Amino acid sequence: MSTSVVLPTIKPTEIVQLPSDGFDFTSSLAEGETLTGAPTVTVTVYSGTDANPSAVKSGAASISGNAVLQKFTGGLSGVVYSVVAGCATSLGQYLEQWAYLVVI
Repeated sequence: MSTSVVLPTIKPTEIVQLPSDGFDFTSSLAEGETLTGAPTVTVTVYSGTDANPSAVKSGAASISGNAVLQKFTGGLSGVVYSVVAGCATSLGQYLEQWAYLVVI
């Protein structure tokens, strides 16, 4: 299952966790189901030019409760990035959420 998230814009000099409470998968989990394993966050360019879009991630993704956490930094002004956060669950699902990250 894939759902979308709205992210605020960032400036190239900021280091922020987006969304502030993480990519929350609570509504996609059955009772007692949990996120497991190593979550992934992939970043590609949706609009504009950046030869190294994955550099907008700051550190590794992690799990906190029912959310995948990821910090973002840098990026190039005027570029819109496509972000996909994914994680396996204790009941064998693989869930994803996607968002657009705009750097101003």
